[in-house]
Amino acid sequence: MKNIGFLSFGHWTPSPHSQTRSASEALLQSIDLAVAAEELGVDGAYFRVHHFARQLASPFPLLAAVGARTSRIEIGTGVIDMRYENPLYMAEDAGAADLIAGGRLQLGISRGSPEQVIDGFRYFGYVPEEGSDHAAMAREHTRVFLEVIKGQGFAAPSPRPMFPNPPGLLRIEPYSEGLRDRIWWGAGSRSTAEWTAEQGMNLMSSTLLTEDTGVPFHQLQAEQIQRFRVAWKAAGHEREPRVSVSRSIFPVVSDADRAYFGHEAGSQDQVGFLEGGAARFGKTYAGEPDKLVAALADDEAIAAADTLLLTVPNQLGVDYNVHVLDAVLRHLAPDLGWR
Repeated sequence: MKNIGFLSFGHWTPSPHSQTRSASEALLQSIDLAVAAEELGVDGAYFRVHHFARQLASPFPLLAAVGARTSRIEIGTGVIDMRYENPLYMAEDAGAADLIAGGRLQLGISRGSPEQVIDGFRYFGYVPEEGSDHAAMAREHTRVFLEVIKGQGFAAPSPRPMFPNPPGLLRIEPYSEGLRDRIWWGAGSRSTAEWTAEQGMNLMSSTLLTEDTGVPFHQLQAEQIQRFRVAWKAAGHEREPRVSVSRSIFPVVSDADRAYFGHEAGSQDQVGFLEGGAARFGKTYAGEPDKLVAALADDEAIAAADTLLLTVPNQLGVDYNVHVLDAVLRHLAPDLGWR
């Protein structure tokens, strides 16, 4: 059995070929897709966060809206760039969104990815300390965020407050119990996955790894997951962790599917360079259902993960993306034992 969710980057462009032509449409269609996905029986609605781009950016208003319109589906991010975040303000936003959703928030965070602008986090007012760098700054923001969402008091109350305070030090409000266990780190390497386990965060792994050992992507990712689980056990955490992987999967069951994704039937892993180092990109799975079932059954990382996030082409519109999700649930999931 797998938790199956979708991951939307929320692209929008004014092109006449796009079904998502404005920021408003990107947001409203994201809500509609989450509602429709819940009705289908999909388990999660996840959204990517990119700044300075025609994509989804500030996640918490969207997550709160999805939480208010749905009742069962998990809602989350994949991922929030922690270089840009004020961790205390983020804790307030996350607590509020989680309470609105009734404890369904699954928040993916990370160091971030290549940006639209140079050092965009500086425009948000965040500069690495002397002797540090942007990655260390993201991890420090994360450390503070993880600490304050535990719900423990840390701030000295005013002797003359506007409203009466409870006794003792004050915590960030609103506090949502259990949120700390539902934080995921988007890890791009095996060593980062081990660090994720040490911090007690769930592992979120995408279709990109910022390293390459020459083995197929799914095998390298499976090794990453294994190292995460070993490190988790060594850290002595009491709960069982969760692991998600992302995939682009398109069963070809209609003429529209064939027109959009038929050319991806021979897709292979790609190896390139990212931020000065080798990187491996996972292939797209597209084709007739019987062929996809056979191919996906051999994917070692999907087998090792409890959650599968399906990347969706949001600019093709809500109806088409509902069709893609339905095709996966109907034509692939039962034969693969995911349902």
